[in-house]
Amino acid sequence: MSDPAIEAEVERQLAVLRAGTVEFYGEDDLRARLEVGLREDRPLRVKLGMDPSSPDLHLGHTITLNLLRRFQELGHVPIFLIGDFTARIGDPSGKKKTRPALTTEEVECNARTYVDQVRVVLDVESAEIRFNSEWMDALSPTDFVRLCSQQTVARLLERDDFAKRYSAGEPIAVHEFLYPFVQAYDSVALEADVELGGTDQTFNLLMGREIQRHYGQAPQAVMTVPLLVGTDGSEKMSKSLGNSIALLDAPEDIYGKVMSVSDECMHDYIEILGAGDWPALAGDSASVQSNEGSPMRLKQALARAVVERLAGADSARAAQAHFEKVVRSRDIPDEIPEHALPVDATAQLGLLVVLEATGLTKSRGEARRLVQQGAIQLDGERVTDPALYLSAGSYLLKAGKRRFARVILG
Repeated sequence: MSDPAIEAEVERQLAVLRAGTVEFYGEDDLRARLEVGLREDRPLRVKLGMDPSSPDLHLGHTITLNLLRRFQELGHVPIFLIGDFTARIGDPSGKKKTRPALTTEEVECNARTYVDQVRVVLDVESAEIRFNSEWMDALSPTDFVRLCSQQTVARLLERDDFAKRYSAGEPIAVHEFLYPFVQAYDSVALEADVELGGTDQTFNLLMGREIQRHYGQAPQAVMTVPLLVGTDGSEKMSKSLGNSIALLDAPEDIYGKVMSVSDECMHDYIEILGAGDWPALAGDSASVQSNEGSPMRLKQALARAVVERLAGADSARAAQAHFEKVVRSRDIPDEIPEHALPVDATAQLGLLVVLEATGLTKSRGEARRLVQQGAIQLDGERVTDPALYLSAGSYLLKAGKRRFARVILG
């Protein structure tokens, strides 16, 4: 016998969860599971996997994380899966060539940072944090071969990226074919009711439905979200492409990077990152696209919203004030990190060494590139010589538009 209250709650939840999604596979099955779950007080198990292929998560990752958070807020069980096993294979999704596999040491190093980064969006204390090496390292070779026997090479070549590479005569390593099977088996091991991912993961996500059927489980629902374009306005956001906004960037850097995106990207950011959470911004975006309102004010509001989501309202206000003072007014901030570096009175220290030591750059290689690009200032003057040496004394260094450091040599 139907219960109107339960049916209404199911439709309410589905409406909340659909916001911002591109595709929703298995929606009718999920509706039935929600009804049963509400009757029996059994929450859904919702899986989101990310491979620790780099140490930093970025703003693009928050799209699926926010969807996972919405499931969490509705009372379901969020499962954040760190793909420490799959990272050793390398996800071929969207790649034009074989992706280098990482070593176990590289994977473990990257994975250590993920929980703290995810914490800015998700309540990790009430979430399941899992690693797929738990079951994949224990899977016997025989069982793994049996898993892979569930699909044909022809089926795998239906994947868009594989099909393009095969047609172009580009090599496809055999281990790349294994990735979708591992991701699918993760859903079996976790008994997932739902899996979330970007549109570039659709093939892998749907493979999970097929493999679950083989193991006698009801197939998971699949919800995909759009991909976020990077700050360059052309490629998908990626640290390797240098167009990303990292979750652990300083709030003023996040604010400044959002302000640097094009007006066209700004509207996409509001739609994709907002996903129904920023109705006022969505309305202002529509007005600006109709040639009403100020694009600059809209971008400022977007930058505030992004920083507030990741670091809180106080950090958002401070980041905006910093941007106004340092970037737009070209003033020097009131508080500048100070670094004392030892050097003899008659000795000198290379500029690249100083930039790395102060943290203005992550490496001397990055320091060299910024100097060659004219992005480094020394006491207000642009520096173009990467071979410059500094004598004992006090210097004000500036990298890019927003980063300052005062260094005392001596």
